[in-house]
Amino acid sequence: MRSSLQSYRKVSLDSEISVASPHRIIQMMFAGGLERLAQSRYAIENGDMINKGLFIGKAIGIINGLNNSLNMDEGGEIAGNLSKLYDFIILKVTEANLRNDAQAIDDAVSVLRTLKEGWDAIPQDKHHITSEAS
Repeated sequence: MRSSLQSYRKVSLDSEISVASPHRIIQMMFAGGLERLAQSRYAIENGDMINKGLFIGKAIGIINGLNNSLNMDEGGEIAGNLSKLYDFIILKVTEANLRNDAQAIDDAVSVLRTLKEGWDAIPQDKHHITSEAS
């Protein structure tokens, strides 16, 4: 049953991505990163080292994806600053992994949530230009 539910979720996500704007895809990545970090924190709190590693790995993959989506040529100082913030998040998540430190996850979540809130606040009529600086 669990496998069927996971398959359904994957198909649903794949369908949403196939029609999503670049702005929406970044929103989905922020949400996915926050969800994986929450799952990582829960695993740390419960001593579940297998899932901790799994979810931290997924979170790092998402954050790297966000970092790699930056257009450093067109994004200028903003893209550079975002890259530094993504590097900070990865550092904190790595610390959490090495030390089983839930506070380090909280630090990463705080920064990522702030970035997501800023991204979500971009007005609809500006979404077409956000992919250049994302």
